[in-house]
Amino acid sequence: MRNPSCPNTYDCRRALLKTASLRTPRQRERVDALLADPVNDALRLAHGAYQRIIACYRHKDPRRGRRMMGALIDALAEPTATRRCPELRSLGRTLKRRRADILAYFTHRHSSNGPTEAINGRLETLRGIAMGFDNFEHYRQRSLIHSGRIKDILTH
Repeated sequence: MRNPSCPNTYDCRRALLKTASLRTPRQRERVDALLADPVNDALRLAHGAYQRIIACYRHKDPRRGRRMMGALIDALAEPTATRRCPELRSLGRTLKRRRADILAYFTHRHSSNGPTEAINGRLETLRGIAMGFDNFEHYRQRSLIHSGRIKDILTH
């Protein structure tokens, strides 16, 4: 049996992914013990960044959330801030590169990439169905059948 006062990352994975304010007292205690261990320094840094990102997106005032996110991106882009955690260094570079896209969320709060993801899902399904078709015309016909456009095959 594991010692509850000395948790490991696996035992705390669900609690680590929760917003800190939503954790139960037991989860809070276990995560605090895990993050206090000097061996888990990189985890503590990554967890702190994760919690700050959640706070930015959940902030009631979009302008304040945008400023917070901008400050976080700037902080993570600093090489000295992430030298003990290579994953955060990579995240910082990505966030810096995609800064305009990320900050656009706070300007256009009710926008969604849902329709794009739905189309992409259909295309991926079609690609899976078409595996093995070496004739483009057969692939095209199968795609039209799957998408409910069989009449297009019959009328051409």
